[in-house]
Amino acid sequence: MAVATGRRTLYLVVLVILPVLALAAAVPALWGWGIGPRDAVIAVVMYLISIFGIAIGYHRHFTHRAFRCRRPLRIALMLAGGMALEGPVTLWAAEHRRHHKYADRPGDPHSPWRYGDGGLALLRGMAHAHVGWFYTARHRSRRQRWVPDLLADPDVRRFDSAYPAVAVLSFLLPAMAGGLWAMSWTGVWTALFWGGLVRYAVVHHVTWSVNSIAHTFGERPFTTRDRSSNVRWVALLTLGEGWHNWHHVEPSCARHGVLKGQLDPSARLIRWFERAGWAYGAHWPDPARLSARRRSSAPGTEGMPAG
Repeated sequence: MAVATGRRTLYLVVLVILPVLALAAAVPALWGWGIGPRDAVIAVVMYLISIFGIAIGYHRHFTHRAFRCRRPLRIALMLAGGMALEGPVTLWAAEHRRHHKYADRPGDPHSPWRYGDGGLALLRGMAHAHVGWFYTARHRSRRQRWVPDLLADPDVRRFDSAYPAVAVLSFLLPAMAGGLWAMSWTGVWTALFWGGLVRYAVVHHVTWSVNSIAHTFGERPFTTRDRSSNVRWVALLTLGEGWHNWHHVEPSCARHGVLKGQLDPSARLIRWFERAGWAYGAHWPDPARLSARRRSSAPGTEGMPAG
């Protein structure tokens, strides 16, 4: 699907330049007056909503169908994912499904190995995988090909149409929360800055680190045809998404952290949804398949529960 120059420029501004400016503004703000407890709470809550929305909603549910859920939860996950400001769910899922089909090979929209295996070529590739592909990509994944199942869902189509309003809501919610909590306009503006702009910038770079860092560095305990890896600090910040190696073995698995010590809060929340009756049909890891795909030098998976 060809992308016009104007749209690519919009991607450059909204997805690359503005987040960097927000993070740059946060440095003197922290140095000058810091962040108060109220704004910290609002920013953390908005961060968790955004990351869980991407990890559980956009990624594990809509893209890979790792579990099914009741309609109210499905809509809530779409809204939470939209709060991350990474685009409509159909476009996000289309790009990610194409990434899995061609991972780290020609056709992958954001492989860090695109330009070579070392030195400046790899640095250029990591920059491409992290943010550069939003602007340089002359074509985006065609939704009719990659996500016909999502396009057939009326709720998803309505959400895609309403995405601009969801983007506004992503900034309006923290601003309203700050204003009502502080009962002042100062509370509105500081919460908008920390819980809106800075949070949105951090969420973007944290989630994109899975594309760049977790396909370049880290451990690969399971055999895959690509270079997906596990990076602990990425997994911590993305609430489980940084356990990326097993995910590329079994994309439809609801749990990404399948080895001992690999905490996966997103999988835990899916399990809680199941117990509450809100989710069902989750695909949990099969110990026999874990063993079959494990490299001989990798640590064992003994004692790891299936769900």
